[in-house]
Amino acid sequence: MRKHVLGLTFILLATGVQAQVETVVVTGSRIGYDSEAPNVTLPQRADHLVTKVRVVCDTRDLDKRKEELRQTLRGMIGEASRTNSISLSVGDELLVDFTEKMLDKVIIPDSKADTSDAYVVIRTELTKDDTFDGATQRIKDFVVKTSKAGRTEILIDEKFNLGLIKPERYRAELIARIAEDTKRIAQTFGADYTPRVDGLQRPIQWYQSGPLDLALYIPYGVVVAPRGAP
Repeated sequence: MRKHVLGLTFILLATGVQAQVETVVVTGSRIGYDSEAPNVTLPQRADHLVTKVRVVCDTRDLDKRKEELRQTLRGMIGEASRTNSISLSVGDELLVDFTEKMLDKVIIPDSKADTSDAYVVIRTELTKDDTFDGATQRIKDFVVKTSKAGRTEILIDEKFNLGLIKPERYRAELIARIAEDTKRIAQTFGADYTPRVDGLQRPIQWYQSGPLDLALYIPYGVVVAPRGAP
């Protein structure tokens, strides 16, 4: 079963803001079955495992509640700075580094009275030797180690997803693989046939091929026709 990711990410990349993209999140809600992925793919370990956590506080006094949330968020930033594999972000599909300048911006009222929330993305860098359980445990350990102020809690409410840094950096390698495969296809038909490749201008897409792995591809098409044919 092939899975892929589609949507706003590719529109943004195609419109020239690729330089602003740090990590693209491969969310489960955007993974679906794909029948159009071509044969040529590029296996790639995801760069990060990510999850969005809810930092919640129900201290009755509003000013005190917000200050407890700020202290806990600062604690998260400080704890992340002491690790080599954990970093903090904000965003949904496109992640931006979380800094102390954003503390008041991420604190919002909860649906419950006398409660406020802040949503932060925790991501852990993946290595070739990582397992899904090991990577998720790093995030869980980080949450446990972070000091919580007052009545603040850090809750992992969402699923764990994958993150990929600047997918378009793999374009040259993918096109080289496509060229090699297309050449082999043409040779099968003989010297009187020539291939035509369409769709290479399209942005890179991917499907999840394993717990921590992706298969990158460009949705191209190949037509093999006699030389000189229209």
